[in-house]
Amino acid sequence: MIMLRSGTFHVGYQGVPGAYSYLAMKQYFAGCTLTAEAYPSFDDVVEAVKEGSIQYGVLPIENSSTGGITTVYDLIRHNDINIVGEKIVKVEHCLLVCPGTRLEEVRKVYSHPQGLAQCHAFFKAHPELAECPYTNTAKAAQFVSGQKDHSLAAIAGAQAAEPYGLEVLLRGIQTNQSNYTRFVIVSRQAEIPPEANKITLVVSLPHKPGSLYHVLGHFEQHGINMTNIESRPIEGRPWEYFFHMDITGHLNDAAVQAALAGLSLENARYKLLGNYVADGSGSV
Repeated sequence: MIMLRSGTFHVGYQGVPGAYSYLAMKQYFAGCTLTAEAYPSFDDVVEAVKEGSIQYGVLPIENSSTGGITTVYDLIRHNDINIVGEKIVKVEHCLLVCPGTRLEEVRKVYSHPQGLAQCHAFFKAHPELAECPYTNTAKAAQFVSGQKDHSLAAIAGAQAAEPYGLEVLLRGIQTNQSNYTRFVIVSRQAEIPPEANKITLVVSLPHKPGSLYHVLGHFEQHGINMTNIESRPIEGRPWEYFFHMDITGHLNDAAVQAALAGLSLENARYKLLGNYVADGSGSV
């Protein structure tokens, strides 16, 4: 990945130290001096970015196993903040327990709903284990540590074990061993470096047959690669949708400008969410 910046930054993430968001923050801002702020929810991170109490926020937006994290898509769209970077983190879920715990003692497993869903084959093989949703993977580890109960376990990354005095009982229990989460770095101000090569935008279409087909045709016509598309319902208009799209290129590219100009010919409206450097460290 091309490093966009160096220096000292105030950055927020959802969760606690040891969370995957924390790991993404540390990897993206490697070499920088950080003041890190932990927030209870994605909404809190976005609000802190909007009001300027932090310079950047780190938010998970897509997982290679379970797809887009729609609440984050909606938060970015509604709050007029900008995507200025991304970091792809390989997810290796571990079963974390209090020291000395044996697998046969465990009855309840806590984790974020995405973490639980990404380990569905493990739970199918262990039907005696109850899945207990929690707000964050690392916070689940923190909770289990505080209970000091051998019947409880958490699913989180190995990096969450040491801060909370837990042991890794099982490693790599995610169903998909090529499991990645894409995090976006958001800011109040847009930042578009010369080397930016990825664009995220929201497109709303006329509610008529073939509208999506015709819009996509403009990207194909100008050789623009689409790397992701997610549909979301339009509030107050049942069965109508807008689309979050990731495409390759820079806003100054003639091909990108021509493709975006073509959207108006289809009576489509779009909102730019960011033009930034794609992270090539994983596959999504």
